[in-house]
Amino acid sequence: MTSTPRKQPAVTVIDPTLEYEQTLFDAGAPVVIGCDEVGRGAVAGPVAVGMAVIDSECREIPLGLRDSKLLSEKKRVALAPVVSAWVLHSAVGLAGPEEVDEIGIIKALGLAGKRALAILHAQGVEVASSVLVLDGNHDYLSPALRHPLDVRTRVKGDRDCASVSAASVIAKVHRDTLMITAHERFPRYGWQGNKGYGSVEHMSAIRELGPCAFHRRTWLTEHVG
Repeated sequence: MTSTPRKQPAVTVIDPTLEYEQTLFDAGAPVVIGCDEVGRGAVAGPVAVGMAVIDSECREIPLGLRDSKLLSEKKRVALAPVVSAWVLHSAVGLAGPEEVDEIGIIKALGLAGKRALAILHAQGVEVASSVLVLDGNHDYLSPALRHPLDVRTRVKGDRDCASVSAASVIAKVHRDTLMITAHERFPRYGWQGNKGYGSVEHMSAIRELGPCAFHRRTWLTEHVG
């Protein structure tokens, strides 16, 4: 007797909205800065924090905008310039692999976020009066700042909040582009495909060749036997 294969449940895709951001505008926020991190779990390359600035006039959400993890690479690349044109300002801050090794991933995220804020400030964004919506339930940004800002954590913010979805797409494409460029220097690690994450191909290459300067050395002791 043959068993009938179980039908996999359909994945529900939720389009982000501006509902949460609108509550912040209604409460007096002049602008909202959506924030999301990329590359946290990679074993090579920088960690990136993307930020996307919107105001109450940014109403027409770009068609197809979603959390970057729910988009194919081709769709992300096509969507990134559309998203960048929709938001008022955007920035991506980076913390390199050597900084991740030196201070740890949480402080490195804070450092990358601080650098993104400095870019926005240079673009003329009134950061001090903004409300920042940070994906997740942990505020890694505030401890890195000299002056306190209004940071709101939001679980599933990258899925539900259009400003955070925008930040996730911008940061992901930015970091992926850096890893593809690095692949040209270190092609044996397969970064063009794995973007520095611990794929079978990548980990096998590390065992064969050893790590390079773009690897997070402290992470490899846990992943490479």
